[in-house]
Amino acid sequence: MSEINLLVNGQNLSVDTDPDTPLIYVLRNDLDFKGAKLGCALEQCGACIVLVDGEPTNSCVRAAAEFEGMQIETVESFGNPDKMSEVQQVFAEENVAQCGYCIAGIVCSVTALFRKTRQPSDQQIKDTLNRHLCRCGSHSRILEAVYRIRAGVAG
Repeated sequence: MSEINLLVNGQNLSVDTDPDTPLIYVLRNDLDFKGAKLGCALEQCGACIVLVDGEPTNSCVRAAAEFEGMQIETVESFGNPDKMSEVQQVFAEENVAQCGYCIAGIVCSVTALFRKTRQPSDQQIKDTLNRHLCRCGSHSRILEAVYRIRAGVAG
């Protein structure tokens, strides 16, 4: 066991854990950030994605110790039911989530995309969503929400 120091959602947090523990377990089990989900544990479904230094990053395989000194953002940092972020608000309005398991990772990736550009190309949108698996088949609603944000008709 080692003390790992992480910057999560603007908070400096310490956890005593095996340094090889994947970040997803530290976030969920030790720090109580439950937004990111463990899906495939192979970095193929995107349910575990969080932002690391602003970039969508799978958290299911990489050791928590790798993330010391980096800024980690989970979906919890974007908003709450009373004051949602733009992406969260439009996703809710478009009724994007069916089971909701994949949505936190998708919200992280789409948030990162719109932080980079307010007018992403169709290819940029496709590339952003390509790393996410939605088993419920909500893809068309997810795309509608992303297109609404791009068009500036959010909220």
